[in-house]
Amino acid sequence: MSAFTAPITRREGKSFGRATHWYVDANGLKIPGVTSILSDGLPKPALVGWGIKSVAEYAIDHWDDLAVEKPSDRLKTLKGSPYAVRDEAASRGTAVHHIAERLAAGEEVEYEDELAGHVESAVRFLDEWQPRVILAEKSCYNLEYGWAGTFDLIAEFSDGRTALLDYKTSKGVYPDTGLQLAAYRYSTHYTDDAGEPQPMPAVDWCGVVHVRADGYDVYELRADESVLLRMRYVAAVARLKGEMPAWKSDALPAPIEAVA
Repeated sequence: MSAFTAPITRREGKSFGRATHWYVDANGLKIPGVTSILSDGLPKPALVGWGIKSVAEYAIDHWDDLAVEKPSDRLKTLKGSPYAVRDEAASRGTAVHHIAERLAAGEEVEYEDELAGHVESAVRFLDEWQPRVILAEKSCYNLEYGWAGTFDLIAEFSDGRTALLDYKTSKGVYPDTGLQLAAYRYSTHYTDDAGEPQPMPAVDWCGVVHVRADGYDVYELRADESVLLRMRYVAAVARLKGEMPAWKSDALPAPIEAVA
């Protein structure tokens, strides 16, 4: 089996108390995930303002509780508050993804009451768009470009066209998702249910299903070869995070020994 047709496996785990995942090849070597590459290689200045706002809102909402904590504990609580908000949103998104996958497969699902609006929106999307599911929730990869990921859905629609779609439950749909979709679209293989590599199917377009508690929208995103090229630039920048520490030497000795 050649290096380019080796199956890629998704591994699950926890990091600092939150769920995480990564990918390994047939030799156990770690393959960078598409979302991690985007996180490390694409500037997101809006996150700075979001973090500041999250800390301020948490402090206002929990003022009395913070007042009785020790200063060191109070600082730790405030520093961790944006991550608690992020992880809660990520958990909701993961749950909606799994529910949508099972609904698309025609299964009955049980869910928490707080997800009722999102589930109803997902059902509306399936009823109104009638996707014929080809693949759902599969790991895909391109070892030449050095990334792996998990796409949500590849389906054919009534117009005869096939789409690669990503479910999003965030507040908005951001254009840089096109980079993520291009990475999936131009993967060479995906891993099937038996753990074997299969050629990645061609698609006609890529998009996002924005599932919210109050409804849903479908957006087409540009994810062609020109976007793929830009994704490769982002991946090159992301690799610097691991390369740069080696650029710094140990402290150098003085060229001339000090005279006592």
